[in-house]
Amino acid sequence: MEENQTTLVRFGIMGCATIARKMSRAIKLAPNSTPHAIASRSLEKAKAFATQNELLDEQGKLIKTYGSYVELLDDQEVDAIYMPLPTSLHVEWAVLAASKKKHLLLEKPTALNLAQLDQILEACQVHGVQFMDATMWYHHPRTAMMKQVISNSANFGHIHKITCTSCYPVGSDFLERDIRVDPEFDALGALGDLGWYNIGQILWAVDYKLPTFVTALPAATLNSKGIILACTASFQWEEEPKTTATFHCSFLSSASMDVTVCGSIESVHATDLTIPWQEKTASLFLTSGAKCVNLQSGSNVEAEEVVVETQLPQEALMVQEFALLVKGIKSCDKTWAEISRKTQMVVDAVRNSIDLGYKPVYL
Repeated sequence: MEENQTTLVRFGIMGCATIARKMSRAIKLAPNSTPHAIASRSLEKAKAFATQNELLDEQGKLIKTYGSYVELLDDQEVDAIYMPLPTSLHVEWAVLAASKKKHLLLEKPTALNLAQLDQILEACQVHGVQFMDATMWYHHPRTAMMKQVISNSANFGHIHKITCTSCYPVGSDFLERDIRVDPEFDALGALGDLGWYNIGQILWAVDYKLPTFVTALPAATLNSKGIILACTASFQWEEEPKTTATFHCSFLSSASMDVTVCGSIESVHATDLTIPWQEKTASLFLTSGAKCVNLQSGSNVEAEEVVVETQLPQEALMVQEFALLVKGIKSCDKTWAEISRKTQMVVDAVRNSIDLGYKPVYL
């Protein structure tokens, strides 16, 4: 049964960034949402984006287009804003969107630092609007299945080690001109664009318990403007039994999205947790009781592959969950805000560790 038109969350898209193409499709696919308007600093650009991506409203007409962000926020028919603006612009426009009573689906990284994110979250709370950052992998059914495996301590045991990577190789044009390597727009570089995923994955695995301290490992690769192009960091939880974690993010390495969580009994692994290789299927690999044959080679067991199917891509599932929260809102659900806040705290700690010459930063 199709969603009744009156229950659809009407989205305004603020900006025509590349990721907005993927998300505009997700808004169309989610059964409880619809694109309603798009804004750019150029009206012609907004119209071209809407046309090229076939963004139609509830009546099947091309959605509204605006040549300024303020016009979009003043549209009384817009329920929620999807905001893929450069990170340096988030605090200004997110706070204004909240003040206009627009629910907020904000691209990651959420802000340049925790102080800025707190301004955004406070505005959302004061004005009673829902907040969620647009980290898609949380919403895939494989993620829920992996969490179920990890949480079964009787079978999985204590989590001793978490490792993950988020890398993709970029060309010279990206390194010279992309906003993600320009301090005016996205001063966190690869740490914000890619490390955000890894930090979120590590915290997710341990139920968002913050590490005792974070240490960036020598040496991060920075460009001439001080933007992080690649970095590695380790986390330590000092309470017994101890847990450690490491991640590596990079604009310079071959594509990698591995995540491994090692328990004292089992381990679970995904090669593509951030963005599944396939849109409608994703795998996880579970290993239990593995030992080397004859104590020297091979293994006595093979990893069990579990394939998880989904009818909607993870970005559409994210939009669907966000829209459900928006439509059911009485007081804003703070779960996603707290997840974003803890992730931002650890992003800040890694950045601080690099700036301090790779010293530990306690949380």
